[in-house]
Amino acid sequence: MIVKKMPNLQGFPALETVKKLSLRAGKFSEFSPIFYDIETTGLSRTTSFVYLIGAVTFEENSWNLRQWFARTREEEEEILTAFGELLTHYSCTIQYNGDSFDQPFLISRYAYHSLKDPFGRLPSIDLYRHLRCCRELFCLPRMKQPDLEAMMHMPPRKYCDGRKEIQYYREYAKNPLPQTLEELLGHNREDLEGLMQIFRLLSCLALFQGDFRPIDTVFRQEELLARLELPEELPTDISMNLPGFHLRGTKKEIRLLISAKCGKLRRFYENYKDYVYLPAEDMAIPKTLCTYMEKSLYTPARKETCYTWFPVSERFLKDPGQQKEYFKSILNYYLKK
Repeated sequence: MIVKKMPNLQGFPALETVKKLSLRAGKFSEFSPIFYDIETTGLSRTTSFVYLIGAVTFEENSWNLRQWFARTREEEEEILTAFGELLTHYSCTIQYNGDSFDQPFLISRYAYHSLKDPFGRLPSIDLYRHLRCCRELFCLPRMKQPDLEAMMHMPPRKYCDGRKEIQYYREYAKNPLPQTLEELLGHNREDLEGLMQIFRLLSCLALFQGDFRPIDTVFRQEELLARLELPEELPTDISMNLPGFHLRGTKKEIRLLISAKCGKLRRFYENYKDYVYLPAEDMAIPKTLCTYMEKSLYTPARKETCYTWFPVSERFLKDPGQQKEYFKSILNYYLKK
């Protein structure tokens, strides 16, 4: 087994920032995170094995990287044991797609070697699971980690990509050259560096959770213009352009432009299955109100037709509470559209 440790990693979020953003993904009685990523010889948990585990932890006021490399299949048990011992000192794991791949793969390999499952009830923050709701907001056709890194304008990677990784490991097993080992360790290190950077995107969840503050709202020429303040800074500019709805986000500020009709705005309702849509009135009403109506007058509401209209009054423009409730409903509709 080869063990590498790289202290004082630079450019990563402060521990307090990591804690604040992690609380968007779950609640923790204690908070001591470990970021990790694994490399395997294939996708099958029974015929493949783990040959590299990388982990980033916060120790002595800085982020530190550890890597355990198995030179052969026989050394897999050693790296699993070392990683399992480290896990006992931390209160949650953070990974990308780890709930679906990394953790189940590791648990299977621990069982194969008759080792105790070190995860137990350890909370997990899977960044893919929490950020996939942002795909439309990020304007991404896919949500792979390199796609998010490119969106954040991270520098191009220097080491082999995931598709060539297994080939490099096979080459190393036949001829253990230092440069081949550096390619493998470098790829894993870049995965973890990218993981630490895209972690900052959890700040976008504030929009989905309604955690923002209206700071300026005006209405002119059938358009509502608003500025919202977020509790945490965005790591990159975001934007969304849809018919009648435009969003721009920079640092801690979100700018919205929402089209109106005859001085009125749509208010969307998420539980559209409980509503019917009245085409003649261009609005939705609860199903309970259409019991005695002609069936030809309404249709089942769909997500895009489940709305009512309300006038943009002076009272609304001066009431941040009303504005926040409206923005929560409109963002919930468009961000999930």
